[in-house]
Amino acid sequence: MRNADAVAPRGRGSLSRSRVLETAVALADRGGIEALTMRALAAELGVEAMSLYHHVANKNDLLDGLADEVAAEIEAAVAERAAGTPDEWKHALRRRILTARDVMMSHPWAPGVLESRTRFSAAIIRYYDASIALMRVGGLSYDLVHHAMHALGSRMLGFSQELFDPGGSADEDPSEEMLAQMAADAPHIVEMVSNVSHDDQTTLGWCDDQAEFEFGLDLLLDGLERLAARR
Repeated sequence: MRNADAVAPRGRGSLSRSRVLETAVALADRGGIEALTMRALAAELGVEAMSLYHHVANKNDLLDGLADEVAAEIEAAVAERAAGTPDEWKHALRRRILTARDVMMSHPWAPGVLESRTRFSAAIIRYYDASIALMRVGGLSYDLVHHAMHALGSRMLGFSQELFDPGGSADEDPSEEMLAQMAADAPHIVEMVSNVSHDDQTTLGWCDDQAEFEFGLDLLLDGLERLAARR
């Protein structure tokens, strides 16, 4: 006899909040957050849109759920890949943050969703708490940890706001024509862009955003290490 649970139809009766959120993440991964509508999600699940409201109250609740899913994924990835004795707090914290970034890079829509939320999930709170513990083990006072949290900001979760994206394109280098138009008002920016070479481009097109993220992270961590040593 077959197991009844194993062959249960995947219709309304088999819906759960977990399944709804898992499908929503996959849909956003494929089409971006703009593609994630209640109607599109219902179609993906093969149910009527009204069936979703038994599991997510509204679009805002759905986005809260997506944030929770990403937070749980970060927590699991950190536990698997960045665990260990925090004998060197700076390197341990760096591993945690870059592990979180790997999760963010697999869900390009996630930073925008996390930034838009008004509450932290339990997983994010635990992640921050463990990060604070690392800094405390490293000798940072709570006052310096507090400053560190503000300085690191969203970098703690593996993403940061990019300053430059000329032309608004993530796929194209700034053209000579664009640079010529900027020359009168921003000669130093034009000179910088013209002289800086980005050989290993990733997602921004004209910048190696992984290298820039790590540069900023290392700058902050090195500064915190020096401050901790002086106190």
